[in-house]
Amino acid sequence: MTFTYSEFTTRNIGFVTEQQQQKLNDACVFVCGTGGMGGAAIQSLIRAGVGNLILADLDCFETSNLNRQVFANLRSLDHPKAEATRDQCLEINPEAKIEVFDGAWTDDVATLISKASVVVNGTDDLAATLLLYRTARKLGRPVIDAYASPLPSVYVTRPGRPTPEERLGYPTTKTQWDAVTDTQRSEAFFAEAVFVMLNSSSRHYIDLDLAGEVAAGRRSRMSFAPMVINTGTLMAYEALGLLLDLPSSTDERGWFFNPYKAKVERPLPRPVAAVLEPFVRRKLTGMIGSSDG
Repeated sequence: MTFTYSEFTTRNIGFVTEQQQQKLNDACVFVCGTGGMGGAAIQSLIRAGVGNLILADLDCFETSNLNRQVFANLRSLDHPKAEATRDQCLEINPEAKIEVFDGAWTDDVATLISKASVVVNGTDDLAATLLLYRTARKLGRPVIDAYASPLPSVYVTRPGRPTPEERLGYPTTKTQWDAVTDTQRSEAFFAEAVFVMLNSSSRHYIDLDLAGEVAAGRRSRMSFAPMVINTGTLMAYEALGLLLDLPSSTDERGWFFNPYKAKVERPLPRPVAAVLEPFVRRKLTGMIGSSDG
């Protein structure tokens, strides 16, 4: 069978116009981190017909990735994630132009972000995240991200808006991205966990004892395919909306999707959050203390 882009995307028409589909074909998205959420976002972007992708990841696929990462399979195990993801994307759209980078992407970050209209943060590394956001701000590019949350989530930081580092009070504002300490990583993760617990019902859908071990750095983050893939899909929706100049009610504070109750959970009003935050901090501190014991 002969591949043609028009036949490949024919069923998209109706959700998007032919002119919008061509715009997607011409568009470029930079996805940093091609594993869980990043991989799910990439799958939706390539199948939606985005014609240009820049992919970066420093890891290889491993067995523990098979439970949630859409490009992880028995053939891709032990292969660099970015390369394996590119190869599978080209089996979907062989006309796509895809650049791949390993850990050396940091050396060319300004060039990579300047080529793209949208940046998707699929990495869970604080240093890489700081570099992405700081560079994107300088270049006027929006960044799509999600919280480390048991519920699917998404947020969009547009040019000029507060970054997670600023919003959540990370202790890194005067630190170079490549000089972040383990203590700063822990404090930043704690700040994000406080936001998630305060502004969503996530605590009802996870083992809190194990969550305390994660927050204490004694256990790897838990991940579950429906949560991860749904999150990546939400990120892709926001990326497509930005590329097509569509309206969106998602901002830098974002929202959570509760599939158990079929509803969207938005962050609390700031005055309410300010009153409740000390209680949440104490609760989370107690969880960490219990896990240490």
